[in-house]
Amino acid sequence: MSKRPPSPERPSPNNPALDKAILALRMQRFSEAERLALDVLKSNRGNIVAADVLGRALVMQNRADEAIDPLQRAARRSNDPAIETLLAAALAVAGRSDEALEQLRHTTARRPPFPPAFIELGGQLRKLGRFDEGIAVLESGLALTPDVLDLRMGLGHLHANHNDRAKARALFSQVLAAAPARHDALLALAKAMALDGDYAAAVDLYRRALALHPDDAATRVSLGKCLLELGERDAAEATLRAATRGSAQLAGPALMALAAGPHGRFFLRPSAAAKFLCVEKI
Repeated sequence: MSKRPPSPERPSPNNPALDKAILALRMQRFSEAERLALDVLKSNRGNIVAADVLGRALVMQNRADEAIDPLQRAARRSNDPAIETLLAAALAVAGRSDEALEQLRHTTARRPPFPPAFIELGGQLRKLGRFDEGIAVLESGLALTPDVLDLRMGLGHLHANHNDRAKARALFSQVLAAAPARHDALLALAKAMALDGDYAAAVDLYRRALALHPDDAATRVSLGKCLLELGERDAAEATLRAATRGSAQLAGPALMALAAGPHGRFFLRPSAAAKFLCVEKI
């Protein structure tokens, strides 16, 4: 489960309190979303959307163990694959990996298929280092729903973890061909290109990603690294300064990029490095 799970997309049946709960979740006001969802569930224990909101709000407050019981009750009442997938994610966050995998295998066996369950199962197997199993899961999901780009992204990451960058690049490229403005695919393909030494292609992809999210300082650091590898020292240093300006947190990665690059710099004094990167201190 990602750190910021998406808000439920299912519309509420003319329920203002539930609408407020969904809005609070989307605005990351998690305690408010929890309170409002609980109010809805008090009057309607079978409200699946309210259970969904409550489960997500609890997980985002690092209370996944508390989310499990209401999600289990909702899953039993509804047989809803989205609730089952959220339950499995909560189980995994709570450290109950075996139960999470068992739940996801049950949900991925449903027909019609529910792609997010395949994505969650593949992601959990990836975190456990069980790459072959994760690849098999996502390939089976793609066979059933070939147009779901998130399945291709997940499969690409698994192949990258399995050190098969050729397959990873192919999958990320397929996603970008279908969705040229997809930010995560731009970054994933750029990283794969850089690892393969194709720095010019990586630079182009990082610049496209920055055009979508200009304030993404971590991507600027990655771009600076690639520019150094290409020998474009002035452009690289300007990029790294732009990445760290006002953010000492990224000074370390920027300095590592400068020191490791073939055309980089090395600073003997932290004060000199801080001055170069335009940060107060390092």
